[in-house]
Amino acid sequence: MSFREHVETLAEEVLTPILDENKFELVDVEYVKEASNWYLRVFIDKDGGITIDDCELVSRAFDSQFEEKDPIKEPYILEVSSPGLDRPLKKEKDFKRSLGKSVEVKLYKAIDKQKEFTGILSSYDDKEIILEFEDGETMSITRTDIAIVRLAILF
Repeated sequence: MSFREHVETLAEEVLTPILDENKFELVDVEYVKEASNWYLRVFIDKDGGITIDDCELVSRAFDSQFEEKDPIKEPYILEVSSPGLDRPLKKEKDFKRSLGKSVEVKLYKAIDKQKEFTGILSSYDDKEIILEFEDGETMSITRTDIAIVRLAILF
């Protein structure tokens, strides 16, 4: 397990009781370096959406408990936020919740000279997803070829 994975796993362990107590859902945790700064990002959600007060509550409770474990020796920035309308689909529960909804898929390499597709997520498993398009056509996309899948924002 890499150090990044260790930090993310430990963060999830500390977050779980805090989120359960407040009936929040953990969407994702990421520990990433951008430019010269390290970020520990926590994305949470709940029915009706997340407020700034919710983020503050989780941030304060998490920060004190996580610091006791002291897993990160270098400075980092903690961010707690909503995943947003165009939330990425990463976990099983994300795909399950998004069945029948419009998703945007970006690929690592082009299929028929195209790297982005938008369609209805009609099914998925651990190897592929199936998109259905407006014209009734379907497309199978191998999960390892996918850079990101997120809910599409349609206007």
